[in-house]
Amino acid sequence: MLRYQVERMSCGHCVQAITKAVKAVDPAAEVAVDLGAGRVMVDTSQEADSIVRAIEQAGYTVASAA
Repeated sequence: MLRYQVERMSCGHCVQAITKAVKAVDPAAEVAVDLGAGRVMVDTSQEADSIVRAIEQAGYTVASAA
């Protein structure tokens, strides 16, 4: 499970945009978003860097990965 601290998420649209971006890289990925904590958790077989790029290309800033 990959965990990211993502900035500027505030609504359901943000959740949908990030989920869509991650699923474009890995359609089998499981994505969970905690808006209150600004956290995105992704269960994927892809490399962490490719997930970060997908989130950033969707317009969000990944502040850290854990």
